[in-house]
Amino acid sequence: MKKLLCLLLVLTIGTLQSQSIQSPSKEITVQFSLSENGKPNYSVVYKNQPVILESHLGMLLKDGSDLSSNFTILDTKTTTFNETWYPVLGEQSNVVNHYNEVTIALNQTASSKKMNIIFRVFDEGVAFRYDFPQQENLNYFIISNEVSEFNLTGNHKVFWLPGDFDSQEYDYNESLFSDINTDKINMNNGIALKSIAGKYVVQSPLMMKSASNLYLNIFEASVVNYPIMHLDANVSNFKLKSHLVPNAIGDKAYLQTPCVSPWRTIMVSDDARKIVSSKMIFNLNEPSKIADVSWIKPMKYVGIWWEMHIGKATWDYAGSQNAQNAANSELKPSGRHGATTENTKRYIDFAAKNGFDGVLVEGWNTGWEDWFGNWKEEVFDFVTPYPDFKITEISAYAKSKGVKMIMHHETSGSTANYERRLDRAFENMKKYGYDAVKTGYVGRIIPRGEFHDGQAMVNHFNFVARRAADYKIMVNSHESSRPTGYNRTYPNYIAAEAARGNEFNAWSYGNPPMHETILPFTRLLGGPMDYTPGIFEVKMSLYDKNKKEQVHTTLAKQLALYVTMYSPIQMAADLPENYEKYPDAFQFIKDVAVDWQESTYLEAEPGDYLTIARKEKNGERWFLGAITDENSRTTEVKLDFLSPNTSYEAIIYEDGKTADWLKNPICYSIKKVTVTSKSKLKLVLASGGGTAISFKPIK
Repeated sequence: MKKLLCLLLVLTIGTLQSQSIQSPSKEITVQFSLSENGKPNYSVVYKNQPVILESHLGMLLKDGSDLSSNFTILDTKTTTFNETWYPVLGEQSNVVNHYNEVTIALNQTASSKKMNIIFRVFDEGVAFRYDFPQQENLNYFIISNEVSEFNLTGNHKVFWLPGDFDSQEYDYNESLFSDINTDKINMNNGIALKSIAGKYVVQSPLMMKSASNLYLNIFEASVVNYPIMHLDANVSNFKLKSHLVPNAIGDKAYLQTPCVSPWRTIMVSDDARKIVSSKMIFNLNEPSKIADVSWIKPMKYVGIWWEMHIGKATWDYAGSQNAQNAANSELKPSGRHGATTENTKRYIDFAAKNGFDGVLVEGWNTGWEDWFGNWKEEVFDFVTPYPDFKITEISAYAKSKGVKMIMHHETSGSTANYERRLDRAFENMKKYGYDAVKTGYVGRIIPRGEFHDGQAMVNHFNFVARRAADYKIMVNSHESSRPTGYNRTYPNYIAAEAARGNEFNAWSYGNPPMHETILPFTRLLGGPMDYTPGIFEVKMSLYDKNKKEQVHTTLAKQLALYVTMYSPIQMAADLPENYEKYPDAFQFIKDVAVDWQESTYLEAEPGDYLTIARKEKNGERWFLGAITDENSRTTEVKLDFLSPNTSYEAIIYEDGKTADWLKNPICYSIKKVTVTSKSKLKLVLASGGGTAISFKPIK
């Protein structure tokens, strides 16, 4: 009898110290519990299959407080939420935000410190965050570590980037979890995070596939006033643990109650299409804080940019031969400067002729002679043009042609300098009619010792977007921390780079053919990417016979990227003269939309292939993009996404019969066929190739 009473007591206590919650579809279940010593733990099950084994949660503070054990549950509160919201710009005109939520209020027995853990369970995954209510004994505090674990069920296939607090500009590694080894990676200019006792630091989002064909993605959402989360990967037992980016003195985050952490996210599905199409990251961010969004518009643009990457022109006015004396003597033109008045007008003419919205000009302002790698506090003032860039004349010329100019602000990593000058820079933009800015953060961060992914820089990137909104300016950031859905809250944060873009193909070993098949499963889950597609002359030997670099795709795949790599600001990145060589292929870039009513993911497999169809917003045309990795591919797609009882003219831009990304990249064919929603199309993709299709209703 005593044994039975003891057993009942244990079961009662266990019930009080645990909580489970399911997704609306009931396919995902999260189990939360406190272990014997009051440690918070959780696990995740998908369709009766374990996805995350019991994993520990909590926080460690700099003052020695351990908020990862000795808790009791004070209360639990469950809610259900279901809404439809309407993005200003996006892959679809409306987004459903439906989840079940539980808030678990915890009290630490000895210290009486309180911490809530909130779980939201969507049909596509799980999110959790830490919530610190206002309390006398926990007011201002410093986080030294976050104890968020993700214990995997096995040796999954993983698509990973090495940990680097200053850069995401790597090509992806595809391996088993047990074969992760960042020590063998040639790091960029960031900090090389070496392994410790078999643990490697990798970046999130981390895309995985289990042996049972479950797709799993670990990421974060709504990173505000907090550092970016990397992941410690223990290759011996398949465990992942949060690794927060430190500041210059090693602290992770400075917080004051009441406050919350970002959401930690786990997406899971047996269908890869549900991962790549998920809007869970955006749903976890706050709604738009901009009341009037009428000025936020999609843009298709050209610009003075690629010619510098291929060595045809320079960003600086004087040339490298004058760099040492630039600060103390009058600048002398080198004759190779790209951002001249004459050249800019040529791009404006090209944009106006071909229906492009804008022209980006890099290298227009003083400072480029001595900007990189010197850790100089003040290099750019963001308002002073070079002598050969007549900004008043150019602005008037662009206006006369109906073309918008896009400003470029390279900060050289000196964020304090940029923030001091930000209002003057934005006022200068408005004076000359610039409504969008491309920001850059190349190099180490000033103040010294800070990282691109630290709390201070996350706050900077978000602040620039917020301040730009006051001026009705759209922001496209490069070399920033990777987005986590903040553009829902500030939709003028129209795009970012924050990954290895197309430019690397011009002067490095380039991006392997599988690169663009992985990015939509990783980087693009957090926001649009300015990848700068559309390179037609893919071999750099065209400009210098001694160069061996090239873009690792066929020309047809470059067209398909306008559909598969979503961004509401898309660049036709090649030189105008190269587009004039291939006017029939260029027609697709001129036609393709950049803002969408609806998107349908037809086929998807990370690292292998992706096929997407999208319908333009405020129109009836559809566009399809299909891409593959280094393996050629033949597939058949149904066109049941088209409107019924309607005939369409389909213009198919496809790889030619002998096309190959390495041997014969500029081999393509174009054909027209009539199709309906009952039709099927056979797609033949070359190695590193793709297919792009436009569908126009036949009246």
